[in-house]
Amino acid sequence: MKLDIVLYPDPRLGRTCEPVAEITPEIKQLAEDMLETMYAAPGVGLAAPQVGRLISMVVYDPAEKDQPRNPQVLVNPEVTLTGETITSRQEGCLSVPLDYRADVERSSSVHLKCLDLEGNVVERDIDGFEAIIVQHETDHLKGVLFIDKIGRLRRALYDGKVTKWKKRMQKKA
Repeated sequence: MKLDIVLYPDPRLGRTCEPVAEITPEIKQLAEDMLETMYAAPGVGLAAPQVGRLISMVVYDPAEKDQPRNPQVLVNPEVTLTGETITSRQEGCLSVPLDYRADVERSSSVHLKCLDLEGNVVERDIDGFEAIIVQHETDHLKGVLFIDKIGRLRRALYDGKVTKWKKRMQKKA
């Protein structure tokens, strides 16, 4: 089932998520629904708080457009930055309205430790575009959006655009 995506400045996006205590059928269904929502958006990643659930779970797909889908589900992910600092060019987010994009500093590689949907511990090293996706999505679990990582002036300008956009949307409703 496709879920509604929570949009900035919804306060839920700024909250820290709770660990998933147990992999239940409901958690598995949520992961399936999140993947469906992410693909429909379309996007490459989605964190549970972006669909209003304040739990530590992320879905993403690092496959290039010409490759078969490669859905990933991370439960209670722990990320250690292991690479050099690089710039993620024109990063965007399904929860950040107006298709706003910005360059963001990220690590070129990460070490990931998490649970899969069977409750197994998974550990692996990730680099490149996939590492950027993992960092972006796991930031959501700490209440951090990519726009929290841009300069204050750019953020203030963006916040002004969002305020105007919200007023226009309220008038239409």
